[in-house]
Amino acid sequence: MNAAEIGMFAVLLLLALAVFARALYRLFAVMCLGRWENRFDRLWARFGGMLLYAFGQRRVISEKFGFNHFFIFWGFMVLLLVNSQFLVAGLFPAFSFQFLGPVLYPALLAAADCMSAVVLLTVVVAAARRIAFRPAHVDPTLDAYIILSLIGVLMLAYFGLSACEIQQGAIEAAAWMPISERLAELAAGFSEREVHVASRIFWWIHALTLLFFLTYLPRGKHLHILTAIPNCFFRSLEFVRTVPRMVFQKGNRFGVSKVFQFTWKNLLDFYACTECGRCQACCPAHSTGKALNPKQVIHAGKLNVLANGPQVLAGRPDSLASAGDDAPAAWPLIGSGGQSVSPEAIWACTTCGACMNACPVFIEHVPKLIGMRRHLVMEKAEFPPELTNLFENTEQRFNPWGIAPSERVKWAQDYEVRVMADDAKVDYLFFVGCSGALDSRSRQTTLALAKIFNQAGLSWGILGSREKCCGDPLRRLGNEYVFDTLARENVQLFKRHGIQKVITFCPHCFSTLKNDYAQYGADFEVIHHTQLIADLLRQGRLRLSGRAEERIVFHDSCYLGRYNGVLDEPREVIAAASGGKPPLEMPRCGQNSFCCGAGGGRMWMDEDIGQATYLARTREALALNPSTIAVACPYCMTMFEDGLRDENATGKVKVRDVAELVVEAMPSLSPTRTT
Repeated sequence: MNAAEIGMFAVLLLLALAVFARALYRLFAVMCLGRWENRFDRLWARFGGMLLYAFGQRRVISEKFGFNHFFIFWGFMVLLLVNSQFLVAGLFPAFSFQFLGPVLYPALLAAADCMSAVVLLTVVVAAARRIAFRPAHVDPTLDAYIILSLIGVLMLAYFGLSACEIQQGAIEAAAWMPISERLAELAAGFSEREVHVASRIFWWIHALTLLFFLTYLPRGKHLHILTAIPNCFFRSLEFVRTVPRMVFQKGNRFGVSKVFQFTWKNLLDFYACTECGRCQACCPAHSTGKALNPKQVIHAGKLNVLANGPQVLAGRPDSLASAGDDAPAAWPLIGSGGQSVSPEAIWACTTCGACMNACPVFIEHVPKLIGMRRHLVMEKAEFPPELTNLFENTEQRFNPWGIAPSERVKWAQDYEVRVMADDAKVDYLFFVGCSGALDSRSRQTTLALAKIFNQAGLSWGILGSREKCCGDPLRRLGNEYVFDTLARENVQLFKRHGIQKVITFCPHCFSTLKNDYAQYGADFEVIHHTQLIADLLRQGRLRLSGRAEERIVFHDSCYLGRYNGVLDEPREVIAAASGGKPPLEMPRCGQNSFCCGAGGGRMWMDEDIGQATYLARTREALALNPSTIAVACPYCMTMFEDGLRDENATGKVKVRDVAELVVEAMPSLSPTRTT
């Protein structure tokens, strides 16, 4: 390189670095406008998770086509060293990594040569996939083609430059560069001057492409190259099972209507989105034609942050978290347009968590949507009209139907079930739940559980008319104020009775009492009935005679399996009740189960857009030609029975709770009463 080239490159490099640094600073400054959230605990666990999920790409490679991205990522990491040498050598031509020694330096050259070929191949595959056989969840954005083109040009320029330098004798360890060495043989027929000119052309193509890539990166879709690694570090170390508790005091804003009312980690989520579309592909609302697309929710948040960040930084309001409707018009997050999320999309979410389970960089979609629901419910009073009765009934009569609390104990009128008084002491409180106590179909499961408890000789009781809704629908729908009241009253009641262990029938009660109530000082153990039955079977306290041969398919409830990891116990119980035969499995099962459509308060809302979610899941189950669909949730029970009715399969296929299968497999019993 001559002095003019070095000077020109130095100016371009400094400009590119300045643009890159300024863009990073602005992104970081805008992210810091979010509310504080502590994500600096358990640093070693976070570091290990970052190695596994960001560098090891564990979630990426778990899905089809993931290995292509894996090779692009690691090609990028290896070539980062080579490109660093390239940039420094552009200022100081004599610089190289030869000081690494006769082993490491040739190894670096070999790795760079091989990985460049791998990256070039993966870029071709990625481009062909987008052009020829693009999945529905992958958008054909111009940004993606620009990045793929830049990466491809970088690889081609690298090989062209390396081949020319080998031909010129400028690389001593050329034997370690098998691909570039073969390409150099093609230049054998050219003159020394022609090779020199080609070398300078390839060098400048590589330099200009690299510098453009550096300045373009913070502004485009591939910002996640910079943000995905820290997002994996700051991820929730457990599946996000709940949402933050709100503080109700004068002057506070409730929920989220402006993007900067989110925490800084939420804003980092927006930056980190890879737009891979995995959340979109598994979302039950999107799959059945609803307005919700979780990928677009995050993308809208990102656009909102990038569009409004400079304005907010310039104005610096005293309290972004409390900014009200008089804030700048550019801020709104809820509404129409590319920078906003429509109310229709917000209300379509079942909070099933499939999006969070699928996201390779651990974006937390559900809490964001619940935050926006809180704003719509508590500040704007704008929510689907069918929720009015739910809210009023739960607040006034402590159940969604507005049934008198005295009706809660009628399911037990033929049994001497212990209703707990202030001085009653039992080992287990059976939290029956609103469905288990008041829904006629769910009461059959409640009675089955009573028989199981008595047969096993458990010491158990119920709260009867003093039991109140756990509040799950309220919290998921954004009515945090009424949920807060119920949670505090329920925890106080449990503590007054000295409750240590709680059995639940409904997974929504299970998850709420176990996870949400921990924010209110709850210190009792919460057990789902499938966990308890599995444990009783292991202990030999229950013995089953087995059932007649039948085909049983099991459906995983989202709030039991995905949210709380209770996957094996229901299957273990079904197998025991079926003479050792495990249940049939739908294609989407376990952690990847498809929602029945009732979660997130959707149980109480009309579903008049697109295909009914419960119908899609019912058809998936019926495709296995079962005689019984086994569930472990009253909501799922209702959804599947609706689906069977729509498919004219009622009577041909039954829906049974796991507990009902157990009772049917128990030896013949006379009516059992507790003492």
